[in-house]
Amino acid sequence: MVNVKNIVVIGVGLMGNGIAQISLMAGYNTTLVDIYQGIIDKAVASIEGGLNKLESKGVLNAAENMARMKTSLDLSSAVKDADLIIEAVVEDMDVKKKIFKTCDENAPPHAVIASNTSTMSITEMATATNRPDKCIGMHFFNPAPLMRLIEVIAGEKSSDESMEIGVKVSESLPCLRGDRYIAKVLKDRPGFIINRLNAPGSIYSSYLLDQCLEKGIPFESLDADYGSGGPMSPLVLSDYTGIDTGYHVRNYYAETLHEDFRPGKVITKMFKEGKWGRKTGQGFYDWSKGRPQPDFSKIQKAGLADLRIGLAIRLNEGCRILEEGIASGWKVIDDANMAGMNFPGPFEYGIKNWQGLVKVLEEFAEKIGSEYLKPCELFKSGKFVDMK
Repeated sequence: MVNVKNIVVIGVGLMGNGIAQISLMAGYNTTLVDIYQGIIDKAVASIEGGLNKLESKGVLNAAENMARMKTSLDLSSAVKDADLIIEAVVEDMDVKKKIFKTCDENAPPHAVIASNTSTMSITEMATATNRPDKCIGMHFFNPAPLMRLIEVIAGEKSSDESMEIGVKVSESLPCLRGDRYIAKVLKDRPGFIINRLNAPGSIYSSYLLDQCLEKGIPFESLDADYGSGGPMSPLVLSDYTGIDTGYHVRNYYAETLHEDFRPGKVITKMFKEGKWGRKTGQGFYDWSKGRPQPDFSKIQKAGLADLRIGLAIRLNEGCRILEEGIASGWKVIDDANMAGMNFPGPFEYGIKNWQGLVKVLEEFAEKIGSEYLKPCELFKSGKFVDMK
């Protein structure tokens, strides 16, 4: 198996610079590549700042780590000595395929090419190369130095050795909030494990938002149904990640999984009006004065959200992930969700309460006429309980 010493990170925005930082911290020679010098300069300053902070805590020597860093605006020459290449550019298949092609033509024959895509097909990216066996996915969660999960994804032609290299390198990358958790994604399907598990929740949220619109209920009242159990309430989080992002992701799943994922009236209207949340200053909330901090003790609840429905939807999707052979067992899904999303997966509760949740989901799917949300066979049979 290839002994990885030289890693090249392509695209050093927020995600790429996090990947580069932990690659340096793990002892790899790391080259940062982008098409804009300004983005590279910003990434270098961010990484140096992060390493200096860790040095002040006695964790490492910042200068030693920075000495292993190189930067480049020329992808062709940057990958000449690469053992592992990780692209972290925009979620655009054509752009990714062009990068894979350039890497294939200029990197050594042994080099593994990985994509940090959160949803897109590794198999399709690999078609741009003459080394599909050496193409894999390495999906980091943001920010990479803090989030424990890395999904290592097999394309249809990925070799066992390439997957092993991906897993081995992932395990070596430090995490500042606990031990790394590596989830092997055995089938190249939209959303992989964690994004796929949580994707159908968007069908439910679109339904609830459209109910608010229809009944004249303020959106913050729907947010109050959930309260502030996490760092951000659901609608503040939607604004933070971007209404435009949510719109595009829903359409991607509509095209690759089922038409039921299409964005509802509220999300479509907000997208068309440019109310994208944090990045435009207005979404469900006003962001002109910084991040909103709604006081849910003073906001009347909508009384629309049912946590049991949300759990049943996620448990059903977890069963689909098992049916499709994407993950080896339900514990991988639960553990990966905790490592990547900081909240429990659906199975620990679901294996004891699945019959009731099947009934809840059957009734809800019937009520809104959703074909996709109908309980799958594995969920209805309860046989997933033994698939640990």
